[in-house]
Amino acid sequence: MKFIDPHHDLWHLAEGEDGPLVNPPARDHSLLTLEQWHAVRAHWLVGLNVGVLVPNDTDIDVLRDDLPRLSLVALNFPKWTDGRAYSQARVLRARLRFAGEVRAKGEVLVDMLPLLQRTGFDAVQLRADQRLDAAQRALRFFAGHYQGDTLEPRPAFARDLQADLVADEARRRREAESLAGDGI
Repeated sequence: MKFIDPHHDLWHLAEGEDGPLVNPPARDHSLLTLEQWHAVRAHWLVGLNVGVLVPNDTDIDVLRDDLPRLSLVALNFPKWTDGRAYSQARVLRARLRFAGEVRAKGEVLVDMLPLLQRTGFDAVQLRADQRLDAAQRALRFFAGHYQGDTLEPRPAFARDLQADLVADEARRRREAESLAGDGI
């Protein structure tokens, strides 16, 4: 999981003093609202790194034909109790096979991270009061799950759980070795 620092993010909203620009200029790493994207997609160059910020009440299928052109889909959590963006991420990954970055924005809390990861998010911008070290620990809370998800679609009964445990232990050991000397 990638953690986004909003002060060092490559992606920038196409905004002016009065809010989103009606017809933003074509720039690499532009994060557009869905309305902006629909306004410019016909005349923006193919191959430009572009992202779309999607409200959580939008049917994600509206992006089906545009996904090959998008590098980022940012899904919004207006409240931490509103989980519709989980479903959007799951549809993007499992049904639409989107391979770009799926980012969680808004009221994203540490407690949400395991489910964010299981539903297809690979990047998050935590709410300002959330701590990065707590977020990283939250991703290690559960060693495995019975149900399938976007990371491992097979349920537990269809997997070799012993082999999974051995592979997970090896991954944890490599991770610990890579962090050695970093004060962790």
